[in-house]
Amino acid sequence: MPTTLNMGGFLRYPGNYKNLLFYKKTVVLYDMTAYFCGHWLDTRRDRTVDQMVQAARSGKQNIAEGSASSGTSKETEIKLTNVARASLDELFEDYEDHLKSNGLARWSTTDRKYLAARQKAIENPDWDYWQPIFESRTAETICNLQLTLIRQTQSLLDGMIKRQEAEFKKFGGVRERMHAARTA
Repeated sequence: MPTTLNMGGFLRYPGNYKNLLFYKKTVVLYDMTAYFCGHWLDTRRDRTVDQMVQAARSGKQNIAEGSASSGTSKETEIKLTNVARASLDELFEDYEDHLKSNGLARWSTTDRKYLAARQKAIENPDWDYWQPIFESRTAETICNLQLTLIRQTQSLLDGMIKRQEAEFKKFGGVRERMHAARTA
């Protein structure tokens, strides 16, 4: 998460994670998943519902928690950002499984529907845009849209993890900064 340096000390203050594009996309993924499960799965009998909603929630919540911990533990921040990414892997598998088990088509990366969805997902990271679309689409379309959005979000998270690692290498963690402050 972007952080700002406390110029007189060793703590860094977390940036506003809610403005980050990958966080906004995880909010959409969570809302879309809750909508999908409520409309397309049997919420009373299907354990997948809870697993999907929790995976989507974990993607979002771990970004928030990682950002909050960034001032005192760069290691925890990196770890939680990676947990968010891994949670989206789990969610991706659930959507793929739904397509397979229901005989629904998975869009190829050359399919015009995939290419249009990919562009729309780049341009529109907010639930307000996606909600009316989801309310008028089939389960197949929703799953494919989610797969597209998950992969985009994971790509953004991969970039963030690399930036977090580079920041750690450059500035160290709080222990290193505390030691430097104490010895200075």
